[in-house]
Amino acid sequence: MMVMKNSIHGSKASLIQFLEQVTKRFLDMRYSLHQWSLPVSFMVVCPTRKNFSQKKIVTMMMCKQAHASLLQMPINLSLLRHRPQKEKVVVVMGATGTGKSRLAVDLATRYPAEIINSDKMQVYEGLDIVTNKITDEESDSVPHHLIGIVDPEADFTSSDFVSTSSVAMKSIIGRNKLPIIAGGSNSFIEALVDDRNYEFQSSYDVCFLWVDVAMPVLQQFVSDRVNRMVAAGMVDEVRKLFNPNSDYSKGIRRAIGVPEFDSFFRSEYSSSTDENLRSKLLESAINETKINTCKLACRQLRKIQRLKNIKGWKIHRLDATKAFQQSGKHADDAWAELVAAPGSTIVSHFTNEFDHSQGFTTTASDGGRKVIREFERRTAVATARR
Repeated sequence: MMVMKNSIHGSKASLIQFLEQVTKRFLDMRYSLHQWSLPVSFMVVCPTRKNFSQKKIVTMMMCKQAHASLLQMPINLSLLRHRPQKEKVVVVMGATGTGKSRLAVDLATRYPAEIINSDKMQVYEGLDIVTNKITDEESDSVPHHLIGIVDPEADFTSSDFVSTSSVAMKSIIGRNKLPIIAGGSNSFIEALVDDRNYEFQSSYDVCFLWVDVAMPVLQQFVSDRVNRMVAAGMVDEVRKLFNPNSDYSKGIRRAIGVPEFDSFFRSEYSSSTDENLRSKLLESAINETKINTCKLACRQLRKIQRLKNIKGWKIHRLDATKAFQQSGKHADDAWAELVAAPGSTIVSHFTNEFDHSQGFTTTASDGGRKVIREFERRTAVATARR
């Protein structure tokens, strides 16, 4: 129960004005507690003019089932029209290889939206195969932000991500589109959502989608994916970046698939290493890449579970396991049924919640995307150099 005391010594109009102000605060609280259907009670204590010692008690009780009766009260609606409205943001989470980018694109083709990358390795320029950057074909013409914009030698931190992603979100919303943040770096997401100044939480409503795949199934997929990466030229890609004096704790060299090949590339520089040993070192590097990728997936899964179970984030889980157990058209059909369709329904309910008035328009032109991308690149460079 909330008790508000105010001394009103005036006309009936003054009392009405006071009650309008109380009602406004009441509706603001109702707005916040709407989804829990909790009863809200207000007791307004108003000393009357005739007898100051006598108190006139006005009590208003409301729960979700009693909205209509309260809305029939004669109040000044102009007080309510200017209540701040939070913008909407969708976050797609999941372990590596679960299809986060695929779902983000699926959603962005259903809603006028743009995607912000939250993978800490994909923000760097280069190593497109190693870091599994989305291809032009996979992106389906959906604009993507914060991909390949940071110098490979620089360190791009969580605070850097908060700054640059905030710029990207405002830019996307300024074009009347829905920002969709997608990536596996949960530390980036947590830093953005739970910033110390509460800037994100005070400005945005967020919908979390979690694409999950049973770990044994995912581990097999990850192993197969590494094989496909090797076939696509991964080893040559990493070889071009190799430097015997490299620091694997900084920049893009932290990516899984780079330090694992160090011994193999050193053997190529050594004339004393025979071909048989080199072959074994290459095989070992590939297997180590698979193992470390599976370990990463387990860590990412634990972080999501912590955010959900300990921090209390409302995360919608979408089980994609059956889609990964099939192939071809059957896999695509399972994905559409188990992931894309329910994910779209969740986002639809979310974007329409509380009669959100934001309208969404068509996508930007190619020229506009180039300007935006260059602006983000410069912002990222300036942020990383601070």
